[in-house]
Amino acid sequence: MSTSADIYCVAAEWLVQPGHIETVRRLLLEAAAAVRQHEPGNLVYTAHQSADEPARFFIYEQYVSQDAQLAHRAAPHFQELVLNQIVPLLAERKTTFYRLLA
Repeated sequence: MSTSADIYCVAAEWLVQPGHIETVRRLLLEAAAAVRQHEPGNLVYTAHQSADEPARFFIYEQYVSQDAQLAHRAAPHFQELVLNQIVPLLAERKTTFYRLLA
């Protein structure tokens, strides 16, 4: 059984290449819906678009464990939508992993 000490968090920052903002926005919304629907180990998946710089996106995720986050990365919707379609459209991509302080 997972405890709050097991919660694994991800903060991702993306900068989209010019001309691809709406495509990434649409794909990100699709990916977020798939995560929420198909991943029982996901607790939170929120996507944000910068109000000042529309090409910049921030994604915050929480999983019941690191294993659940690894399962997310292996999920077909992550592979197809994020890795195959979104990542090639990014100019920058930074991902930071955190553990919840209990």
